[in-house]
Amino acid sequence: MKFLKFSMAYLACFCISTSSYALTAVPEGHDQRIEWKVQHSWPTESKTLDMVYSLDGKYVYILNDRQQVQIFNREGKLQGNIPIEKGVSTIDISPQGDSLYLINNVKNTFSSLSVSFVVDIGIADSPFDGPADAPVTLAVFTDFE
Repeated sequence: MKFLKFSMAYLACFCISTSSYALTAVPEGHDQRIEWKVQHSWPTESKTLDMVYSLDGKYVYILNDRQQVQIFNREGKLQGNIPIEKGVSTIDISPQGDSLYLINNVKNTFSSLSVSFVVDIGIADSPFDGPADAPVTLAVFTDFE
């Protein structure tokens, strides 16, 4: 019992003394049976309140203190900002990544947003029918094996 009290007190002191270092990670290292290495790191534009990583590893959704959800790709390139209401404190995404869930603790509300990503398809040197400067291009892929 005394050992448990001592270890809990030691753990509390350790957490308090290292809390200023908890925001950053040593690039790589090991401790007992754990090894780590930073895979990606980039600056965020403001204070982060919450974050979620897509299951396919393609996107990171970051809720910041500017009433935005910023979506970054795995290389850290900003894909876009979604403006949100003041009071949103928690975010999550659907398993497929096509819905963003928001919890607003000021208004006591839940919201679900549909999220779609615009993908550019290279059509240079592809055969086409119609004017080259048409505002919409339909791509039909028929040569799959």
